[in-house]
Parts: sequence; C-alpha cells; structure tokens
Amino acid sequence: MLLPPRILARRTTALANLVQLLMLAALFGFQILLALYLQQVQHYGALATGLAMLPAALTIGTVSLLLAARAIARFGERRTLLLGLALLTVGIALLTRLPAGQLNYAADVLPTMLSSAGFGLAATALTALGMADARPEDAGLLSGLLNTTQQVGAALGVAVLTALAAGRGTGGFHLAFGTGAALLLAAFLLALALPRHRGPPRPPTPNRPSWCTADPPARSARPRGPAASPTPDGPPLRLRHHD
Repeated sequence: MLLPPRILARRTTALANLVQLLMLAALFGFQILLALYLQQVQHYGALATGLAMLPAALTIGTVSLLLAARAIARFGERRTLLLGLALLTVGIALLTRLPAGQLNYAADVLPTMLSSAGFGLAATALTALGMADARPEDAGLLSGLLNTTQQVGAALGVAVLTALAAGRGTGGFHLAFGTGAALLLAAFLLALALPRHRGPPRPPTPNRPSWCTADPPARSARPRGPAASPTPDGPPLRLRHHD
C-alpha cells in the first residue's frame, strides 16, 4: 500500500497535512488572483505587476529564514502556526476591499503583505508539525505526504478561486478573495485541535551497569614542574636538567 492507514491515524500528521492543503489553496490562489486583478482591472503591465508583488516574496523569505525558527523556539510550533494563519486570514480578507477604480497601492495592497509574513511563519511551523511523529522508517513517507498536500492544495486553490473570479469583474475578485479567507479561517480552526508543543526530544541516556550509580571521579590536574620518578626504597628522585 502506497500510504498505510496508520500514517493518517496519527492526529498531528493528519491535521498538519489538512491545514497545509487549505492554506496552500488560499495562498496560491491569492497570488494568482492579485496579479490578475492588477493586470485586468488596474491595467498594470507585466513588469509593474511583478514589482508590485515583489514585497510579498521578500517578506516570505525574510520571515521564514530569520524569524520563524526563533518564534518556534520561543512559542512552539502550534502557537507560531496559529499566529501565521491569523495574519494570513486578515491579509486575504483585506483584499475584498480592493476598488474597481483608481488603486492606492500603499493603502489597498501593501497592508495585505501581512499575509506573506503569516505564510513565512505558518509554513515553517507546519513542516515541523508534519514531521513531529515521524519514526525513522516513516520519515521519507511523511516528507512525501507533505509535498503531495502542497501540490494538491496549490492546484485546487488556483483552479477553484480563478473560476470564481472569472467573468465577474471586481465583484468576482472580491468573491474569490472572500472564499480564500474562509479557507484560511477553516485552517485556523483545525489548527486549534493540534496538540500543544511537547518540547524537543531528550537525548538518549547511555546504558550503564546496574552497579554504576555515580559519575567517574574527575581526574586530578597534572602537577607542574619537573617530573618526579619514584624509587622502591627511598624518596622520589628529582630529575635535573643540565645545560
């Protein structure tokens, strides 16, 4: 069997992959839809659209590389994931306010880059949670499952959200962004059911004989100065150095 049922029977593994599927569906749909909105409604060119989306890419890279690991170390994977999903949900929901007329980029689009920061936090935490229950023999299988839910979620999100936006003008984009926010809200609620952070695993304790209950004594410091050579019948002889 390609995917043994025992893998999905693990609560953390199943929830982490389901949350990731919903999150990637909303996020990839958001990226495609925002680019289409800028080109079709605001008549941006290809270069202007790419530059407008550049802050999102920079934010994701900065947060995931520099801040996510620190947040996980301080708050745990679950809280970091919830924070990231909250930022994502707020950012996507703000896109339902995009105007049909003149766009004020700083006021209408740039605040939604909060969702990019949320993705940087949530994606890192989800990877850790998805591999949290991995046994040595299942590590490759769980990693492949995470990659599969990423691809499936992204494909479904782009297909469904662009279909909702097609042919409806600005209202269609609002509908699609609202649907993406609903997907993220569902992911947030599912993430609440994840177990709390259990801390890093303890290193294994080496096996000791039953009679060994104390640590070995510390070695005494080597005496300084010329070495002493003991003799069987008298005091130790001092070695002299001749020039």
